[in-house]
Order: sequence, then C-alpha cells, then structure tokens
Amino acid sequence: MKTTIILVRHGQTAWNEPGERVRGRSDVPLSEEGIAQAQETARYIAARWPLTAVYASPLSRTMETARIIAAAQGLQAQPLDGLIDLCFGEWEGLPIAEVQTRYPDLWQTWMEAPHTVRFPGGESLDVVRERSMAALEETVRRHPGETVALVGHRVVNQVLLCAVLGLGNDHFWHIAQDTCAVNRIEWNGKFYRLALMNDTSHLWRPT
Repeated sequence: MKTTIILVRHGQTAWNEPGERVRGRSDVPLSEEGIAQAQETARYIAARWPLTAVYASPLSRTMETARIIAAAQGLQAQPLDGLIDLCFGEWEGLPIAEVQTRYPDLWQTWMEAPHTVRFPGGESLDVVRERSMAALEETVRRHPGETVALVGHRVVNQVLLCAVLGLGNDHFWHIAQDTCAVNRIEWNGKFYRLALMNDTSHLWRPT
C-alpha cells in the first residue's frame, strides 16, 4: 500500500530577495511574490494529487504556504513541529554578506563540509535530520495509503531528501530546493522512493 508525500518548500519572503538574510527560526512572512507562488503551487498540486492532509513547520512562511495549498482542496493545514527550520543561532537575521565577513572560517566550513557544523547558539544538520525524519515517519504511520503534503524549509527539505536517498548530510549541498519547489516521495512499506525533486515548472512565466 503506497503512501505518497508531497514535500514542498515555502514561498518567497522578503529575506529571500536581493540582500538575502539568514532566516532559520526568525518568523518571516511570505512576500506578495511568495503568496503568488503558493497559489500557483496549490493549483499545481490540486490538479495532480488529491490530498488527505497538509502539515507544515509552525513558522508563518510555511504555515501560510500550507494554508493556501490546503484550502485549494478543502482542507485545514496543521503544524508539525519536526519540520521547523534549522536554528542558525548567532547567524539568524544577519545578511549573508555580513555573515561572510564576521564568520569567514565557519562560512567556508558551512559551504564545504556542512555536516560538521554546529552553529554558535544553534543546531547541526544531524539534529534537523533526526527530528524531520521522525516527522516524516510519523506522517507515513498516520496516513497509510494516502497522499499528504508536508511544507518545510530549504535546509529541512534538503536534509530529508538526502535521508530518503540514503545519503549522508555531507551531500547537503548536492540537493536543490528553490522556493515553492515540489518533491514527491513514495513509501512502499519497505523503503522510500524519490519520484520527483525540486519541480518549479508551475512557477514558470513567459518573458
């Protein structure tokens, strides 16, 4: 009995735009563009996968994205704490350019060996992997044979996708997760199968 998980990244926020800032646990809402992206994502998912439930990280950018996806199918979005973003500690709220200046060695390590980093006052990818995989497994147990959407963050989704593929967190940067990207994970009772990754075709607009 196959269970299908539609894993989505939240829409754009003001902190994703030029002059990008480290978000983490900072509760940044969707921008107007992010709301439009979530609406397109909701239509895309509704046309392909009838959902029975929608869960999201409790932060506003993920919950707002999830509410839009859920409303398109007559559902209510529910928070799932295990999907909350990585805590970046001292980095949170800082522009990327400032992080690179103030923490050059740690920034380089984050880019080259992310699995070895624990952020000052924050978390590591191992912590994110443990709780996000627990959230995925809880969802599969709760909804056998159903199709469920999970709305997370770039870091959370990349870690989850590494885990699903049997890859360590050292492969973190090998996975892409753009805003409102759609992924499809299938559970057949024995193992996970990644059937779709980082799909943003629904956001394409002719120029």
